[in-house]
Amino acid sequence: MRKHHLAIGLAVLAGCTHGGATITHISGIAPLSGDVVAAVDTRQFETGSFLADDGVVIPYRLLRPAQLRAGERYPLVIQLHGSGGIGTDNSSQLDRLARSWAMPQIRQRYPAYVLVPQFPIRSANYGPATPDQSAQASPVLAAALKLARSIAADNPVDHRRIYALGFSMGGSATWLAPTLQPELLAAIVPISGIAPANTQADAFRNLPVLAIHGSADEENPITSDRRFVAAVHAAGGRQIQLREYAGLAHSPPADIYPGNEWRDWLFQQHR
Repeated sequence: MRKHHLAIGLAVLAGCTHGGATITHISGIAPLSGDVVAAVDTRQFETGSFLADDGVVIPYRLLRPAQLRAGERYPLVIQLHGSGGIGTDNSSQLDRLARSWAMPQIRQRYPAYVLVPQFPIRSANYGPATPDQSAQASPVLAAALKLARSIAADNPVDHRRIYALGFSMGGSATWLAPTLQPELLAAIVPISGIAPANTQADAFRNLPVLAIHGSADEENPITSDRRFVAAVHAAGGRQIQLREYAGLAHSPPADIYPGNEWRDWLFQQHR
């Protein structure tokens, strides 16, 4: 095993493989505090509502680039919320990750459209933990991806740079999005989610994936991510990686913000 040291607090990283896939083990990182984004003015996120052709209504928030330049196209980030954001108030979905995109230094360094749909019901279902636990998409996830295509069509979005990420249920929905719209996304970052069944591995062979998960997560155990990352690699996927945070329970890690390393990686991906 080859070991590295990275200057992120007291973090210690070790690269290895599991089922042939790349896994980075990280220790010394605490859970992400809500205080870091508490001061964000959520009024920066415009409000909207989308009616899908199947009758599903998706409330959403949209953060535009702080400065739009004529003739320039921007990435679209689809930010998917956890189960705590379920509802129709068009507010509860603005979790820590969503709000982080509105922090001044992040908004300046990563100009993008950030779409935060709100689901009236669960976007992903997976039941209690089992050794072969996997997630299945809810119909509302398909509606949200149709919303994303609508936003991309109506704004100066670079269609080669549409990304999805989310935490918990949102991480599971992020995993599932490429199975519903295989040509939409340039990269995904599922955080503490439950991965799809191994039968979906082929859809990820050419998709850059950075999965993030705590090894002590009892709510959404990391075993499903390990299983699916290995399955994608076995199917020929070489752009998938997993960052395991030792001792981290069901929470985004503190280094997710400002998170220049993973955000830089994300914004470098193109279809």
